[in-house]
Amino acid sequence: MKFTVHDIAQIIHARIEGNPNLEIEGFSKIDDGRPGTLSFLANPLYTQYIYSTQASAVIVANDFIPEEKLSLTLLRVENPYVAFATLLEKYQQLQEAKTGISPLAFVSSSAVLGKDVYVGEFVYIGENVKIGDKAKIYPGVYIGDDCVIGNETILYAGVRIYNLSQIGRCCTLHSGVVVGADGFGFAPQGADYRKVAQIGNVVIEDNVEIGANTTIDRATLGSTIIRKGVKLDNLIQIAHNVEIGENTVIAAQTGISGSTRIGRNCMIGGQVGVVGHITIADEVKIAAQSGIGASIKEIGAIVQGSPAFEYKQYQRSYVHFKKLHELYTRINQLEARVKELENHNGLSRNQ
Repeated sequence: MKFTVHDIAQIIHARIEGNPNLEIEGFSKIDDGRPGTLSFLANPLYTQYIYSTQASAVIVANDFIPEEKLSLTLLRVENPYVAFATLLEKYQQLQEAKTGISPLAFVSSSAVLGKDVYVGEFVYIGENVKIGDKAKIYPGVYIGDDCVIGNETILYAGVRIYNLSQIGRCCTLHSGVVVGADGFGFAPQGADYRKVAQIGNVVIEDNVEIGANTTIDRATLGSTIIRKGVKLDNLIQIAHNVEIGENTVIAAQTGISGSTRIGRNCMIGGQVGVVGHITIADEVKIAAQSGIGASIKEIGAIVQGSPAFEYKQYQRSYVHFKKLHELYTRINQLEARVKELENHNGLSRNQ
């Protein structure tokens, strides 16, 4: 895809200094610029690179004054970072502006597809599926029977959506996401385990983004629910019957066990483990690599730590651990008192 500097300037309302007919075919960082690309200068720490970059054009602030002669084209704007972000968004939209159904896709006769839908090669769309307007289903996606996909939702290559799942509008699911696989439900039966049928579904509300290879299990009964605005990183496991509240964000490699309820606007770091059947209040922040073994009821709580040894010993030790700072203070006081007594006794003997 190629654009002229003039085309770009119209999108970001920039003033051109240089060649308006110059063709741009991509983007680059200013410290790693390549001919034919566009970069931007927003951070003063990177000013030095504008004199050596190989980028053909650079977006700069209106008040930027070069200290050396420049051979590249400048696009002057009020805020270079916002202007560049606007361009990236437009570029992504153009790349994703696909419509039509590939003849290599399988679409069930009972499926209902909205207007301007894109369905790529080797997609499978099952019975009674409903897909909203302007949805994009990239190659290799599987959508099981009786699923609902909302308007403008994007399913990237290799996404798997099991039957009965519901996904809202303007969601993005990246490659490798699996929605609606069986929850981890097994009942002990003698020396064996008997599988418990998982007959619920997954409900994902609007404006949710799910990173690559994240998995969300269907409920045993009822629904596993991802509320609107949630952002999930790559490689996250959401177990059956979990509910994640609005606008909560979760970083990579976190695991949420079954039937846990997480509140709104929470922030959960990477590699966090959460046990099942607990509740986490709204606006809670959990540091990376923490292990959450009990409900967090305080709104806005900030927690950190992980129980990594035998749990009864840990529970006994934790009683003392909570008093560690108090014990440290008391020991310092006692040491100071002992030293004082030793000094006093030494003085008495000398007298």
